[in-house]
Amino acid sequence: MEQRSNQFLPMSPDCQRLFRWWGFVIVMLVAALGIMTQATFSFGQEYRRLPRSVYRDKVAGGWLGQMIGVAWGGPTEFRWRGQIIPEAEMPAWEPKMINSAYNQDDLYVEMTFLRSLEVHGWDVSIRQAGIDFANSEYRLWHANRAGRDNLRSGIAPPDSGHPQFNKHADDIDYQIEADFSGLIAPGLPQVAIDLGEKFGRLMNYGDGLYGGQFVGGMYAAAFFEHDPVRIVEAGLACIPEQSQYAECIRDVLRWYREEPDRWEITWQKIEEKYNKNPQYRKFSCSGAQSEFNIDAKINGAYIVMGLLYGRGDFEQTIIISTRCGQDSDCNPSNAAGILGTVLGRSGLEEKFVRELDRTRRFSHTPYTFDDVLRVCEKLAREAVLRAGGKIEVSAEGNEIWLIPVQQPKPSPLEQCWEPGPIANSRFSPEEMAQIKFPPGEK
Repeated sequence: MEQRSNQFLPMSPDCQRLFRWWGFVIVMLVAALGIMTQATFSFGQEYRRLPRSVYRDKVAGGWLGQMIGVAWGGPTEFRWRGQIIPEAEMPAWEPKMINSAYNQDDLYVEMTFLRSLEVHGWDVSIRQAGIDFANSEYRLWHANRAGRDNLRSGIAPPDSGHPQFNKHADDIDYQIEADFSGLIAPGLPQVAIDLGEKFGRLMNYGDGLYGGQFVGGMYAAAFFEHDPVRIVEAGLACIPEQSQYAECIRDVLRWYREEPDRWEITWQKIEEKYNKNPQYRKFSCSGAQSEFNIDAKINGAYIVMGLLYGRGDFEQTIIISTRCGQDSDCNPSNAAGILGTVLGRSGLEEKFVRELDRTRRFSHTPYTFDDVLRVCEKLAREAVLRAGGKIEVSAEGNEIWLIPVQQPKPSPLEQCWEPGPIANSRFSPEEMAQIKFPPGEK
């Protein structure tokens, strides 16, 4: 029998051309499939596709999540400090509770920031944002109160949030009101970071600022990501990795992986390092030994606890984040808002939303719930275009937003206990004339 060589015979030129042609066709088909399932590529830029109808569903879920979380956790706020709330002490959910959120600082403060953007546009200056915040009439506490008092006394931002003038600069304040920054920046983490530089510096600095940028980054990711771990990691990429805040979140992720089924063990590790160790409470407004801990770090850890151990279950996310204690209405508000963005309004059980009064306005703001959704959609659409995105219209007339993929660049590292120099920023007489309240009022 004739033996055949194991070597391939050389291709004819015609075969080679045919082979290359079919290879090209296969590559193009694969690329087209990738475009349809994930993203669009144009001159090296990658885009993700978000139908406007999906945005509307998710932004509604994000605001409802905030309202439900703060309302459910409200009766427990700071009643358990350095303790896990006993399961029997967790309030039962009642549908009418949601409307108590209209009077919560977790919601109404960020409405002021939305209003500044709505009235003055995306290029509103930090000084104008400070004037608008100085003219707010609702009740405030901690960094928010100190920052507003500074603004009313003529200390302009960013100094209004600088530790030299604000002894609460590491507190939770911008963290609890940064939700808006991600909800109007779908898939745009750098936009959320930049909004923190404008609005977060009215009252916070260092870890206090990073907490809000972390939350904003998680919201931005929640429009495209469902895995809680990846959402947390996306937020982590928005803050300086050398900060204590970032260290805290990395610890929680690691401890979760070590004990994925027993959140109480992870809670105890957080307690030992971030509540009892003075090295992680260097700028605590209540003192390093106090049981009361309103620092952004530890409360940010409790947001993450709810997201990770809740595993996408809306109810469990709120319960775990609340039962961690300390600021136990703010933390479930953030956690439920992020998960609500993932799930959308369509993914929330009716027991949570059926009693919502859509005619009420958030305290001392011009906004009803529907107003907030309208303003967010307008700003988000503008954000997509400003970031280099595009708007497509389908054959049926439906908008699809093409959102450029952004790699976040965190703000520079700063620490409240070793702050950098002040900016010597003061309002001019003309600016002061726009501020209608003296320091300390309301």
